[in-house]
Amino acid sequence: MEKNNIILLDRLWHKGKDFLQVDHPIISGGMTWISDHTLARAVADCGAFPVIAAGNMPPEELENEIDECIRSQRAPFAVNLITIAPNYRAHFDLVLRKNVRYAIFAGSFPRKTDIEQMKKYGKKTLSFASERTIASRQIDYGVDALILEGSEAGGHIGYVSLIILLQQVLFEFRDFPIFVAGGLADGRLMAYLLLMGAYGCQFGSLFVCSEECSAHPKFKEAFIRARARQAMSTPQYDSRLPVVAVRAIKNRATDEFGKLQFRLLKQLENGEITRDMAQYEVEKFWVGSLRKGVVEGDTDYGSLMAGQSVGLINEIRPIRGIIEKLMQDAEAELQRLSSLIGTLK
Repeated sequence: MEKNNIILLDRLWHKGKDFLQVDHPIISGGMTWISDHTLARAVADCGAFPVIAAGNMPPEELENEIDECIRSQRAPFAVNLITIAPNYRAHFDLVLRKNVRYAIFAGSFPRKTDIEQMKKYGKKTLSFASERTIASRQIDYGVDALILEGSEAGGHIGYVSLIILLQQVLFEFRDFPIFVAGGLADGRLMAYLLLMGAYGCQFGSLFVCSEECSAHPKFKEAFIRARARQAMSTPQYDSRLPVVAVRAIKNRATDEFGKLQFRLLKQLENGEITRDMAQYEVEKFWVGSLRKGVVEGDTDYGSLMAGQSVGLINEIRPIRGIIEKLMQDAEAELQRLSSLIGTLK
C-alpha cells in the first residue's frame, strides 16, 4: 500500500513502528509448526513483524530456523519461547547467543531473572498478559513490552476476554508499550485499538490462512470452514492437574484430551506419576497432536489450534494482500471517523 494513502494510520502507530523497527507494527503471532522462516520471510518482505515459534522444537532445528532467518532477511524478527516447554531452557540459551533482537515469552510467564538476562544480552523482551495482575508484575520485572491477549485467541490462552483486558490494562498503563492480540482479523478493529493506545496488533489465525503458510491444506480448510463458536477452549477437570487452557476447533482430538486428563488424574490418585510428570504428558499431547494437524493434515485427531477469529476468515490469500487489506480498512475507518467527528464540532 502506498505510504501516501495511510496518513492517519501512520500518525497512530509510529511508536509501535519505532519499537519493532518495522514499517507496519503488525505482528505475525508465534504458532508452533506454523511460524517458520518461510512465513517470517514473507511477513518481513511486506514490512510487518515476523515471529519464529520455538514450540518444543529440537534445539538444532530451532537453530537452523533462526540461522535461515538471519541469512534470508535483514529485517528484525522475534523468537517465541514457550516457558513450559521441556526444551525451553535450551531454546532460551540459543536465543541469547544468536543475533536475535527480540524474545517473546509465551505459554506461561517468565521469571524476572529470565527477563533480566535477555536484556543484559541486548534483547528486547515481550511477554503475554492475560490479566491485570500479570501485566503489572511483568512490567515490574522489567519486560520491555506486553502483548495483551484475550481468551478469544488460539493455542494456550488465559481466561479473560480482550474487551475486559482493554479496560483493565490498556487504559491503565497508557505510557507502556502494549500490543493487542486475540480474536483479531479486521483492519477496522485495528484502527480502534490504535486509537485506544495500542502500539500495534498481533494476528495469528489470519496468517495461517495465507498462501505462504506451510501448514497442510486440510488444516487451512478447517479454518475456512469453522465458525467462531467451534473454536473452543479446553476445560480443566480437577485442580490437582493444572491445565493451561488451549483454544482449538473442536474435533476428536478435543475428546481425546479430555480422556487423557481423566487417565492422568487416576494415575495421580494411585501414586503412579507425579504432578510434574502429568503436566509434561499434557504438553506432550498438544505438541504431538498439533503436528498431526499442521504437518500431516489429520483434521480428526490432530489439534486444530485456532482463535475465534476463524469465524471472520473465509479465504486463502497472499501475505501481501492480507497486510494491505488490514491497512486499507484501518485507514478508511480512521478517515470515516475523522469526518464524523468533524460534523460533531
